[in-house]
Amino acid sequence: MKNLHGRTLLTNPAHTKSTGFTHAERELYGLRGLLPYNVANLDQQIERVLGSLRRKNSAIEKYIFLNALLERNQRLFYRTMINHIEEIMPLVYTPTVGEACREFAHIFRNAQGFYISPEDRGEIATILKNWPEEDIRVIVVTDGERILGLGDLGANGMGISIGKVALYVACAGIHPAQCMPVMLDVGTNNTPLREDPLYLGYPYPRINADAYRSLVDEFVKAVQSRYPNALIQFEDFLSPHAFEFLDRYAPEVRCFNDDIQGTAAVTLAGIYTSCRITKKKFTDLNIMFLGTGSAASGTAELAVNAFIAAGLNQSQAQKRLWFIDRKGLVTAHNENIKPRIKPFAHEHPACSFVDAISTIKPDVLIGATGVAGTFTEAIVREMSAVNERPVIIALSNPTSHTECTAEQAYDWSNGQAIFASGSPFDPVRYKNQLLKPAQGNNAYIFPGIGLGIYASAARLVTQSMFLTAADVLASIVSEQEIHSGAVYPSLTRVREVSHAIAVAVCQVAIQEKLTSLSMPEDLDNYVRSLMYEPNY
Repeated sequence: MKNLHGRTLLTNPAHTKSTGFTHAERELYGLRGLLPYNVANLDQQIERVLGSLRRKNSAIEKYIFLNALLERNQRLFYRTMINHIEEIMPLVYTPTVGEACREFAHIFRNAQGFYISPEDRGEIATILKNWPEEDIRVIVVTDGERILGLGDLGANGMGISIGKVALYVACAGIHPAQCMPVMLDVGTNNTPLREDPLYLGYPYPRINADAYRSLVDEFVKAVQSRYPNALIQFEDFLSPHAFEFLDRYAPEVRCFNDDIQGTAAVTLAGIYTSCRITKKKFTDLNIMFLGTGSAASGTAELAVNAFIAAGLNQSQAQKRLWFIDRKGLVTAHNENIKPRIKPFAHEHPACSFVDAISTIKPDVLIGATGVAGTFTEAIVREMSAVNERPVIIALSNPTSHTECTAEQAYDWSNGQAIFASGSPFDPVRYKNQLLKPAQGNNAYIFPGIGLGIYASAARLVTQSMFLTAADVLASIVSEQEIHSGAVYPSLTRVREVSHAIAVAVCQVAIQEKLTSLSMPEDLDNYVRSLMYEPNY
């Protein structure tokens, strides 16, 4: 605990045990008189936390309470989250983080994370020295322009970076001191937000074009100089910028985009697992996407890699994938097709969404629209008409923006849908069956990728790492989970998943010659030894 002593130690969030300090420790560290007599162990403290948490009446109140706990006692926060991940994760991240971002300026308590504005141009490398930690291994950065399905939330988007850092710690065991949430506060075009007197961000319209790109470029270079071992995760950037920065930096910088690659890997894993339920061969699948943004196109690109790895050529792989936009089926005859979508715009007559399902007969339907209710009853029933067990994946979050609910998917498919979603849903009782919808949460993927990059010191993050991560995640789903209709393992096993993915990432880094580290043969124990366990 270095030189921490007395009240300074007691109020230090990284080192305090609060009432968990023993009487001997209280004597040693000058804490006598500063605490009630009784010593409460970690389990007792967790019980007290849960009692207080469960008395809160709303999700946002619970979020504020948990955030305050994180600011007060890191180890207690993370131990509680790890031990009760299914209860805590939806409060720390989706779906509650969406509301927390909308209200960020109004519920602000203490500063967390690092903020960069256009006024810091030319000095980003200098101001990074103000961050108290030096061994940074993971940076989650957003510019707040496309927060979940909520749009431009400006500096309020910091809530996303803070939430993702919490998942890196809880789900993969990367030490809190080695994680850094960053907000590129380049303004906001959300006028009501900008004019809110309590708004804390840069109160001007967004900078754009070269002014914007050069600031991002300066940030990336400053990180490489200040934190040469850091992985940069781009989060919730507008789709054109997300792809632009990924294409620009990924060949040279240790970075990835979770909305593109993390979403792709977790979705692909769900598709792999669904084949164990439907008994269909992966290479025989037709997959249809509603939406043409970063999540959908990123998933399609990774699926092409997966089909090729399974034996198809590129043309055959691309023909397995179809897109629907606002006008209906995207075909080769459409005008103004997005460049990333062009390989999937096939020769086919123009038709509506429902007619496309009827004629193409997709085995898997994936929604990535950010628009609630776009998987209508007619859509789900048509998927059920062309499939005995339709696979329906509604990725959009928060819950209020999902394409359909679990209950709707089961009701409209007569209980036959294999359903997964980006936001969590409770089990659904359909007739005499208890159906458990799976959450396609990126937390199954990106923490393990980050841990694997940390463990291997890989110079780059490659598509093959995400392909491997999808394969690992699918392989971990148990037969019992399959029987309940789930295509992902229980969230209670997420650290097991992250560990397995990290080991696989290390193996890819070795195979692709992306690391100069001499790693031990026993990668399992090596990776496990790096995982932070928040105990007293």
